[in-house]
Amino acid sequence: MIGKNISEIRKRKGLTLTELAERAGIAKSNLSNIERNLNQNPSINIIEKIAVVLGVDVDTLLNTNTNVEAKQQEIEEEWIDLIHELKESGVEKEQIQGFKTLMEFIKWQNTQEK
Repeated sequence: MIGKNISEIRKRKGLTLTELAERAGIAKSNLSNIERNLNQNPSINIIEKIAVVLGVDVDTLLNTNTNVEAKQQEIEEEWIDLIHELKESGVEKEQIQGFKTLMEFIKWQNTQEK
């Protein structure tokens, strides 16, 4: 189960196996074995390193969060992914201000309609 969690989060973050292994300071083969559940009992030290790089807590990797907490984590990751996508597509911070202004206008407009 932990291997699947790591693999899914890694892919969602847009990291390759090599990138995660390098950033976590662990052997790529070790990470591969964990993700494929060949190593079903990695050390807590390894799990902590992976969690730090993925930006999640150890509980998320171990799948001990409640469904509500896991869903909240997933939603937060989706927002972070959106920000990364905007950045990668060339959208600058200054351009995002325009979106903020538009959102404020929509909020204001919604309050006027009530």
